[in-house]
Amino acid sequence: MVKIEQIAQAALGGESLETRSLTQDFLRQNPDLKFVPRPDIDDLRTLAASASLLELFAERRGQKPPAWTNKIGSLPEPIFLVKAAMTMKYLRALCQAESPEPLRKRGFYAPPEYLVFA
Repeated sequence: MVKIEQIAQAALGGESLETRSLTQDFLRQNPDLKFVPRPDIDDLRTLAASASLLELFAERRGQKPPAWTNKIGSLPEPIFLVKAAMTMKYLRALCQAESPEPLRKRGFYAPPEYLVFA
């Protein structure tokens, strides 16, 4: 069973294909996201990414995220979840301007269609 922190760690590592695959499995396994438990981890980056991703998934599904996500703050430095944003000016600007709100509010930046599945 895929855990939200696994997706967060893959995203933080810039592993786009792994992140997408884990996300698809996670969403199939968790039809009601409000019941996803808080990860039992100390790493603030992974915890913040987990909360942000859960809020993103819940927003896209028209659901409420787990209550614990409200208690997780933002990071002191921005993190780009797409490796190419570090070298491509246009992509970086796009991420900064249009990153989904659940990500942006905690300091994560990605393209607006990040983890959207057709």
